[in-house]
Amino acid sequence: MAEVIAQEKQGGSKQRKKPIRVDMTPMVDLGFLLITFFMFTTNFTKPNVMDLGLPAKSRDPIHNPKNFIDKRNQVTFILGKNDRVFYHQSDAEDLNKRNLKETDFGGIKITKIIAKAYNNAPKKENFTIIIKPTDDANYKNFVDVLDNIAISKKERYGITDIKPWEKKVYEELTK
Repeated sequence: MAEVIAQEKQGGSKQRKKPIRVDMTPMVDLGFLLITFFMFTTNFTKPNVMDLGLPAKSRDPIHNPKNFIDKRNQVTFILGKNDRVFYHQSDAEDLNKRNLKETDFGGIKITKIIAKAYNNAPKKENFTIIIKPTDDANYKNFVDVLDNIAISKKERYGITDIKPWEKKVYEELTK
């Protein structure tokens, strides 16, 4: 049993006073009861995670010649600074300022671009969306593009660095 004992000074008083005893046991019990109560009644938040559709590990996509993506079977999104997003369906030889088109995140524009490219794809089962964030892109825009891909229900997409030939055309447009 915990207790605090306070003694009085021996001074001019003739009457001897008893020391004060304060029992701390109920206070400690109350503290542990409160801690237990809040531990059991607290809801711990679960992290919200977006699933990324990753390829199976048994496949070797680098050395498989069937994984070549035709430019008509893909659409590439380049995420830039100031919430700007560009897209194209070109290869290194064909990409220029006219082919690299700009859109924004308003409404469902990106979802419509994906749907249009998918409808024009010769082999729809191989249709792929490629996301290429620049160094100036922010995380919110990246998540917005992933959300639009999820809305369009397309499962084949990739995330990679912007190529030098794309960066050259991108920088010409953003000057």
